Amino acid sequence: PGENDSEAELHRASEWFAENLGPDVPWHFTAFHPDFKMLNKPHTPTATLTRARGIARSKGLHYVYTGNIHDSKGGSTWCPGCGELLIERDWYELGQWNLEDGKCRSCGHAVPGRFEERAGKWGARRLPVRLAAGVAHSRSL
Repeated sequence: PGENDSEAELHRASEWFAENLGPDVPWHFTAFHPDFKMLNKPHTPTATLTRARGIARSKGLHYVYTGNIHDSKGGSTWCPGCGELLIERDWYELGQWNLEDGKCRSCGHAVPGRFEERAGKWGARRLPVRLAAGVAHSRSL
């Protein structure tokens, strides 16, 4: 909060993204959580991320997301052609999946990217990570 999130900075960055990277580049506004050596900084308010997403979308960016907060609307993908919900996300859970052959089922707008035929069911399952095995493997390379 208070770092790179002023109205002017968000407008300038959004305009730069739109002009230099194009409207289809995904952009994630991620909440800061105090940790390690930055415990003196506050959490990013949800309103800040929602405002940033709105500014970016108002500049013509199609795929703008909020992250590290519970915001299913801001974490989901919406069709830039008709405004319908394409991929519903709620944390790590997928809900509605309104894509067919990489296009919006409602209006046929082609969505950039590579998509499965149907939504997966990965959910929020946690998988163990064994760092020691990875370190030993990397040393042998």
